[in-house]
Amino acid sequence: MPRPAATMVAALLAGVALAGCGASHDSGDAATRRVDTGTPSFSDPATVTNPLFPLAPGSQTIQLGQEEGEPLRVEVTTLPRTRTITWAGRRIEAVVSQYVAYRAGRIVEVAYDYYAQDDDGGVWYLGEDVDNYEDGVVVDHDGSWLAGRDGPGGLIMPADPRQGDVYRPENIPDLVFEEVTVQDDDVTADGPRGPVHGAIATEERLMEGTVEHKVFAPGYGEFRAEAADELVQVALAVPTDAVAGPVPAVLTQLADGAARVFDDAGAGGVAVRGHVDAMTAAWRDRPDETAPAALAAALEDALDRLSDAAGSGDTAGVRQAAVDTTTAVLDLTLAYRPPAEVDAARLDVVARQLAIDTAAADLPGQRSDAALVAVLRDRGALTR
Repeated sequence: MPRPAATMVAALLAGVALAGCGASHDSGDAATRRVDTGTPSFSDPATVTNPLFPLAPGSQTIQLGQEEGEPLRVEVTTLPRTRTITWAGRRIEAVVSQYVAYRAGRIVEVAYDYYAQDDDGGVWYLGEDVDNYEDGVVVDHDGSWLAGRDGPGGLIMPADPRQGDVYRPENIPDLVFEEVTVQDDDVTADGPRGPVHGAIATEERLMEGTVEHKVFAPGYGEFRAEAADELVQVALAVPTDAVAGPVPAVLTQLADGAARVFDDAGAGGVAVRGHVDAMTAAWRDRPDETAPAALAAALEDALDRLSDAAGSGDTAGVRQAAVDTTTAVLDLTLAYRPPAEVDAARLDVVARQLAIDTAAADLPGQRSDAALVAVLRDRGALTR
């Protein structure tokens, strides 16, 4: 099912401000009504332009948050290919979206979701293929389903959602079920680059009895999801948050510095601390402070850990913080470079992480690194 987490429970109620989301509401009571009982027609299903669920080939979203006190990271990429799905005697060309979730830096799920837009502008969910990981190894495929093979497709976003609308993105008996109610159709969300108007807030009831609450925002799609022990929100999405012009010089300086620190970490001493001090000063004194807040915070956290490790002579800590710094820098770079180029650069990060995990005899880590290479390969990073 659409994530960003498997069993989110939240306290986002109609008429209550979205805590931490900078969202405002004007909700009243509204009668619920099913809006997914008709038979959709698909003339151009692979062109998904619904503003609340856009899927342009090559687009990419980074979501950051926490799950049970551990860092949670989600990458969602619309792949430049389609899959033909036969449902109710119709062959439908579906968009393929790759979903990758990391917990504490390790892959926990890779899924391929299939979507199609009907002629009225509604987006239909036609299934998913799921790999669930433990210690870098696929342990099951729970959550996988396909329209036509296992049951019907489901409406995941109406063409014009309104408060009280009810629809079922997933409705496969004894396998998956999800019923969504639009609780508010006039939400303003706190986006990576400022307020985003025209968002909606939903409540999603799942087969296992849990309830999820999410926000969907124009240009972003699924924007935020919240639970008692889980929170994830879009940190950056392209093309929505793309910025014209070259990559800022400070990001190039930080990327180069992190690479040098990683290579020189074993030598330790004054040289490494000098590089780290220069990187920290460059970021602190940058002329432009418009970077998305969540990504800037992630970079600052990595730089702080890098400085602490360098100061204490912790070689392993220096290398890990240098890798984390590079990851944060590449996330910020995504606003200026095509996702495929950034993904290609991520391969170097994986190579450095593999060196760390190999030195530590961390087999689960090595397996996770190998899985990430496969993820990037499927996005096309290895062909560039």
